[in-house]
Amino acid sequence: MAERVGSVTYREAGQDYFEKRRLRRHAGVWSLWALGVAAVISGDFFGWNFGLAYGFGGLLVATIVVTVMFFGLCFSIAEMSPALPHTGGAYSFARSAFGPWGGFTTGVAETIEYVITPAVIVVGIGAYMDSISDDLFGFTMAQPLWWLVFYAIFVLLNYVGVEASFRFTVAICLISLAILVVFFIGALTELDFTRFAIDTQGGWFTEGVPGVFYALPFAIWFYLAIEELPLAAEESADPKRDIPRGTIWGLVTLVVTGFLVLFLNSGISPGAAELSESGEPLLAGLTTIFGEGTSTSLLGLIAVAGLVASFHTIIFAYGRNIFSLSRAGYYPHPLSVTHGTRNTPHLALVLGAIIGWVAAYIIYESGTGSTVGGALLNMAVFGAVISYFMQCLSFVKLRRKLPDIERPYRSPVGEWGALVAGAIALVCLGAIFWNDDYRAGVYGVAVFYLVAVAYFAIAGRHRLVLSPEEEFALSHGASGREAMATAEHLGGGLQAQMDEAPPPPPAGTESR
Repeated sequence: MAERVGSVTYREAGQDYFEKRRLRRHAGVWSLWALGVAAVISGDFFGWNFGLAYGFGGLLVATIVVTVMFFGLCFSIAEMSPALPHTGGAYSFARSAFGPWGGFTTGVAETIEYVITPAVIVVGIGAYMDSISDDLFGFTMAQPLWWLVFYAIFVLLNYVGVEASFRFTVAICLISLAILVVFFIGALTELDFTRFAIDTQGGWFTEGVPGVFYALPFAIWFYLAIEELPLAAEESADPKRDIPRGTIWGLVTLVVTGFLVLFLNSGISPGAAELSESGEPLLAGLTTIFGEGTSTSLLGLIAVAGLVASFHTIIFAYGRNIFSLSRAGYYPHPLSVTHGTRNTPHLALVLGAIIGWVAAYIIYESGTGSTVGGALLNMAVFGAVISYFMQCLSFVKLRRKLPDIERPYRSPVGEWGALVAGAIALVCLGAIFWNDDYRAGVYGVAVFYLVAVAYFAIAGRHRLVLSPEEEFALSHGASGREAMATAEHLGGGLQAQMDEAPPPPPAGTESR
């Protein structure tokens, strides 16, 4: 049985549908902090350095601008997530603010971000591992094979279950931060900032003002994916309390590590000019501090933990993003089926890995050589900044559309903070298309985005299901007054035209 609501059609799904699509609660505030930090920490080990091609000054200014954007974005997310505690995250926010079309266009942009980002990271892992294995064992392997090995290992770990996944996340996050601390202390003994960060490139702004815009996508790499925490809402023990704390504490941690890496890694030998083309910038810095040899290679092997941390946690993110959009019918329904005892979205995890590996392989075989990581990075940022822009607009819209829903946390920068962040996100989107070095890959992912929108227009919008995110949106927030609109409550159709439901009562009163 199907029922039309506006431009979309919902089909009835009984309790059995949701029983096959269950997640398991486990994460506390420290697990969520570790999830957010681990998701991003690879940006300190690889990727940011490509922005040095446009001058240290250009990358520094870009990083400051991007930091402002992420504070505005994260404060907005910290308010929206506990008010809408569903796995959908960005899709859920935009769905409640702008309807199914807003939800889908935001959700698919986030899918692009989270599916392509592990592909960027695995390119960095391959570069580190090949260099280290060659030094220690005289062994090398084709890059796509390194990628395949790591995808297989960490899709399997995410499949095992949320408990193992979060325990590993906390451990690998702490290891990554420890190796950064070792690097920071050692780099201070070798620091000659002017000589290596500035003089090796002939000045602060080698590309002038345009260099700042070219550097924006690489500056985003210091923070990209911190916004994934709302995707863990249905696996958090107390999402209303813990997700805002984990998000803000995680962002502050990353601001500290990001600026320290920018100054210290650039300010020691081999310098900014050489680092701008390096596939393993932190390993180059460790070699400067400790010299070449087995001990440095072993430290480099530990440094791979930073890349692995983000690789693992963003596989988690794309799995939950695809799961939530599929459960609601925006993507084909089978992708949201979870394993019977492990409660993990295994089909979504495998599909995302296949797409990511294929995208990396296509660029690798196209002859771009050392720019594979940079090309993929810009492709990931394309999806990210569209998602950021839509989330900022959703924050403003929800403040006005649903002023009385319960908001356990309120953004200290309010609507203006969201609007500034959204404006910066649009500038970053323009910067991606401005740089012709990576434009071909961005065009390719833009075509994919348009094809996905066409699929939704033709077929996807007629296959929606009343998931928690859809229930919240159709009821104008009335069903979101509880900590979670669980799947067990959703088996009875559209609940008598929920889009006609009255607005929720003012905060502080009972919702029923």
